[in-house]
Amino acid sequence: MRFRIGSSVSLLAAVASLLLVLSAAAAQARDFKFEAQLIWATMSESSPDPQHKPVDEKTRERLAKVNLKWKNYFLVRKVDASVPEKGAKEVVLSDKCKISIRQVDEENFEVSLFGQGKSVLKRMQNISKGEMLVLGGNAPDSTSWFVAVRRTE
Repeated sequence: MRFRIGSSVSLLAAVASLLLVLSAAAAQARDFKFEAQLIWATMSESSPDPQHKPVDEKTRERLAKVNLKWKNYFLVRKVDASVPEKGAKEVVLSDKCKISIRQVDEENFEVSLFGQGKSVLKRMQNISKGEMLVLGGNAPDSTSWFVAVRRTE
């Protein structure tokens, strides 16, 4: 079998070009970073669990904009999550609460909330960097719980 130098160089150039295109496509794939917080809301000055601390000021301000009736908000748990581009990520916040975050398109994400293993609600929203989505439900004794999902990157 005989190879010509010109055809070998052309083949090598084509392979190199293909590798560049594939590596550029892989480099463009990205993850979206989120912070999920499980929050306990109450009119009381303290949480029933002494390990719960008040939420950070940014979260408190966001909850105040919603004009909720509760006076105090306590952080039960905070989890950072990375959602792959065009993918989904499940985030466990407690033994009774988890969420799933799924990218729908460039800026829209679907957040599904599960309580005690059952689907509680699902919401799709544009969540750009710095924005927060708040989901919640009632609890006993004039209290409530929320899941706040903030896109950090």
